[in-house]
Amino acid sequence: MKHQKDTQPNEALIAIRTIAMPADTNPAGDIFGGWLMSQMDLAAGNVAARRAVGRAATIAVEAMTFHTPVRVGDEVSVYAELISTGRTSMKIHVQAWRRSRDSDVRIKVTDADFTFVAIDENGNSRPLPLP
Repeated sequence: MKHQKDTQPNEALIAIRTIAMPADTNPAGDIFGGWLMSQMDLAAGNVAARRAVGRAATIAVEAMTFHTPVRVGDEVSVYAELISTGRTSMKIHVQAWRRSRDSDVRIKVTDADFTFVAIDENGNSRPLPLP
């Protein structure tokens, strides 16, 4: 599936919306890339848990490029879409967008594909239930 790189996703795909806070910044005052990646992982995890009808674990993240910084006070919207499934695994495309608190303009920050695997109560992979 080919993704539009600069077109804001459908609001129906919103998984998380949060405000970047001072505790989330690096020494330069920008939001940590790791904080943003964790928000994206949480968003993908929501989608994965619903599809797996239970626990799912992140097993891979494709490369990310950060196109613009996120600043304190920015609203961060994270969109997640299930794009493929295997027997036990799911690939979820995730995009992060920022909006300055005094603007309606949304700017894409980054995107990546997260791969999850459905797991049982012992942490072993298990087949996905039928859709």
